[in-house]
Amino acid sequence: MYFFFKKFHLKLYLSLFFCSFLFITGFGQQVIEVKEPKHIKTIIFEANRKDSYVPIIELGQKLSFSFDDLEGDQKIYYYRIDHCEYNWQKSSLLSTEFIAGYQEDRIREFENSFNTLQPYTHYALQIPNRDMQIKISGNYLLSVLDQNRQTVFTRRFIVYQPLVDVGVSVHRSRNIEFINQKQDVEFIINLGNLQVRNPYQDIQVMVLKNWDWNSAIYNIPPKYINNNQLLYNYVSEISFWGDNEYLYFDTKEIRNATNNIKQTRMLDIFNTYLYIDQERRSMPYTVYPDINGNFVVRNLDGNQSLLETDYSLVHFKLETSVDLKGKEIYVFGNYNNWQISDQNKMIYNNQTNLFELSLPFKQGFYNYLYVVADERGKVDKKAIEGSYYQTENEYEVVVYFKQFGDRYTQVIGIGAGNSEILRN
Repeated sequence: MYFFFKKFHLKLYLSLFFCSFLFITGFGQQVIEVKEPKHIKTIIFEANRKDSYVPIIELGQKLSFSFDDLEGDQKIYYYRIDHCEYNWQKSSLLSTEFIAGYQEDRIREFENSFNTLQPYTHYALQIPNRDMQIKISGNYLLSVLDQNRQTVFTRRFIVYQPLVDVGVSVHRSRNIEFINQKQDVEFIINLGNLQVRNPYQDIQVMVLKNWDWNSAIYNIPPKYINNNQLLYNYVSEISFWGDNEYLYFDTKEIRNATNNIKQTRMLDIFNTYLYIDQERRSMPYTVYPDINGNFVVRNLDGNQSLLETDYSLVHFKLETSVDLKGKEIYVFGNYNNWQISDQNKMIYNNQTNLFELSLPFKQGFYNYLYVVADERGKVDKKAIEGSYYQTENEYEVVVYFKQFGDRYTQVIGIGAGNSEILRN
């Protein structure tokens, strides 16, 4: 059983809590992910289970991590694992407290591509492995280091222990102003036998959409407590834009045009030319099956998909009249960890009156959107693509636990909900 506040104290605490922390969507001093350089491509970081695209595992399970270096010269890379707090600051724990084995080690599995026009070296790693086992749950940061131990890029991942049950449901917005554009998330945390002295302070949650860190909402207090349940059934406070279904292209047959590919050419490497995309913000919602921004590497021609799969230069073209004062357009998706950079920024072509971009992609099936971002990097997915309550989205709820005196924040539960079936 957990401690119940007296009514007066509860009202006072909630008043102060809401004034200071309610629905924060970011942190001022969190660990900032390092973006990969131009020659690093096709970073895959996911659980070792079917149809998983996200780096989240139960303690004791495994993650697969891999990437390609297009310079193809078999560089020496290392990796490092750091434990982080709820706010993604590195924790004060010693490495021996969260890892058995080496915190930092060489990436030993790598091999050059063959039968490809684009040479590359493919690197792979299992986490945990025989030289490193993770001992506790929490937020983690994986850093890839060069031979001088300088950080090349980073990725986040989460390890959890299922100590509580989390039930998640998705609803059409109850706010009349956004009823056709937004989706609300509600959830219940069943504490079970977990001893919690102060649920308003000891339990923290994070909600995000399609595993895109740009969307994460933090610091959400429970609205009600009912016996051993924490209820987060706000009217519209945990609310997300529905956005639109992702666009896609498929280059598994790299020499042939397909539904969304206009033509292919072989120059120095293969070139893939997509049809011109139109803005969808004023169009009616259309069912467009997707994998929520993710990608799958695949090749119908080679025997070893990871090493015989080639790259093609994919050419994007967009026709739009969106107002871009102080903003830029980007091609957006998990292919580059939902990041905004000069690499995926579109350039306006005065001759064609189109926004254009060319990027190398390994053969496979890819989701993407056209988004607008301002100088601070704030992403707006609806400016070009529109936002619809019918859009299918996957929502994740991550539950954290840290009591007074604890030295680190545990992850004690994961819940998932999909908007394919809205609950209202």
